[in-house]
Amino acid sequence: LSAAEELVASVETGARVPEGLTARLFLCLAFSWSAFQLYVASSVPFWLSQTLGANLVFNNQEVRQIHLAFALVLAMIAFPLFKAKDGRSNKVPVFDWALAVLGAASCLYLLFFKNEISDRAGLPTTSDLMISVIGMITLGLAVYRSLGLPLVIVASVFVAYVFFGDSPILPDAIQWKGASFGKAMWHYWMQTEGVFGVALGVAASMIFLFVLFGAFLEKAGAGNYFVQLAFAGLGHLRGGPAKAAVVASAASGLYSGSSIANVVTTGTFTIPLMKRTGFSAERAGAVEVASSTNGQLTPPVMG
Repeated sequence: LSAAEELVASVETGARVPEGLTARLFLCLAFSWSAFQLYVASSVPFWLSQTLGANLVFNNQEVRQIHLAFALVLAMIAFPLFKAKDGRSNKVPVFDWALAVLGAASCLYLLFFKNEISDRAGLPTTSDLMISVIGMITLGLAVYRSLGLPLVIVASVFVAYVFFGDSPILPDAIQWKGASFGKAMWHYWMQTEGVFGVALGVAASMIFLFVLFGAFLEKAGAGNYFVQLAFAGLGHLRGGPAKAAVVASAASGLYSGSSIANVVTTGTFTIPLMKRTGFSAERAGAVEVASSTNGQLTPPVMG
């Protein structure tokens, strides 16, 4: 079980296990992010604004900027850039802290200088371009740390297409005149159509709350409840453990957006029972992995 938990940690948090003050900072950041998301999703900002006479309401764009700032900071300090030799890492190096500060600053720059940016719409200054470049690089590093190289490559292809759309090696049907560096960076980072577009808006307003709700369910013991419920309903049937594995994995997808966490949660119960009823180890593992991978697509969290 400990090996399985380490596997989940390596995927979910990069296997970095902080200690002391760093660990407390991790918890404070995660709690602050969750508290902020609950705050902006509730009616509390409007009540406070009316009571105190101060504007404490964040608009959609400001929420997206703060949301991404939290995400970049946690990605830089929770996921190591290089894997430790023993698979575990306890310390956060200085360059990770520096990247975390740069990532947050590139997001909050849009928040603190929103009026100036709106006054010079389409005419980026040198500082605007520098912030945009820093933001794009730190975002790419965060994606690489948390999700791996393939997604970075896919995103980089589309980013490159903006600059090299007029390349003769491209088919005529998808060629275009291309964009200048300033225009592209302004569109990517300084507007509401690039990084801070609809996708980030959905993540900040809806997806985070579902994931937070799922985390509460998981810590409250929902995983074991769904497993026991599945076995109670299907365990007496022929091939019952395998059927229960499918149902339990689908139910676990209600609160878990991770296929690996789903396997660990349900597989520790279902795989031994499947083997006990005659399934080979390979077949039992295959049933659990297949059902858990599909189970992560169960609403509302949907990995």
